[in-house]
Amino acid sequence: MLLLLLGIIILHVAVLVLLLVSTIVSSVQATMILSVIFSVLSLFLFFCQLFTLTKGGRFYITGIFQILAGLCVMSAAAIYTVRHSEWHSNSDYSYGFAYILAWVAFPLALLSGVVYVILRKRE
Repeated sequence: MLLLLLGIIILHVAVLVLLLVSTIVSSVQATMILSVIFSVLSLFLFFCQLFTLTKGGRFYITGIFQILAGLCVMSAAAIYTVRHSEWHSNSDYSYGFAYILAWVAFPLALLSGVVYVILRKRE
């Protein structure tokens, strides 16, 4: 159980780091900042529910916030994909590492959200 908890925390911190790095340089900052807020709230709610949830309870609220964070990342990356040619008329301009980090953070955030929904609290 402790190993699972450690894995969840490491996955969540990895998503947070990827989201923060991609938010700093992204042009779709509003949804990326919203995803960071949802992810931080999710981590905070996880620790709150860890101590207040009854035995056998599921982490639904934590999972919902993390899934919302993943959906915000996906929408920001999709908007950037569609509008990239309009924002950068120079044809030799590439997407950059923040774009790739956002697409990597998207499935990780959804995966951790699903894990939170499935996870039950043990004694």
